[in-house]
Amino acid sequence: MSTVSMTGDELLRVLGTLANPHRLRVVAALTEERNYVSQLARELGISRALLQVHLRKLEAAGLVSADIEVSADGKAMKFYEVMPFAIVLTPEVIETATRTLTHAEDAQSPALFSSSRPKGRPGQ
Repeated sequence: MSTVSMTGDELLRVLGTLANPHRLRVVAALTEERNYVSQLARELGISRALLQVHLRKLEAAGLVSADIEVSADGKAMKFYEVMPFAIVLTPEVIETATRTLTHAEDAQSPALFSSSRPKGRPGQ
């Protein structure tokens, strides 16, 4: 996955998904090695239920994938791993992405363009 091929909706989904500290920690942990829910929850110090919520969001955004494997004792285990992705965020990428947003209000939301630039500076 690369921002070059993302639509505006996909870019918002990915950025929104990564805008959570738990999900960033999950991606970081899975970068080291693929893992199953119980072990990953122990390593991250969060409940399995909370972890599964975050894993579903990461999977829906295309950032992780899951495979079910059967352990030696016959138990089904769902292993997660990080999918390769690269996010390059430039003003040009954002401009291109906004053209493909399915909701026009997303592209023109005042909250997205709040006064982060000091008044009186060029380009205002």
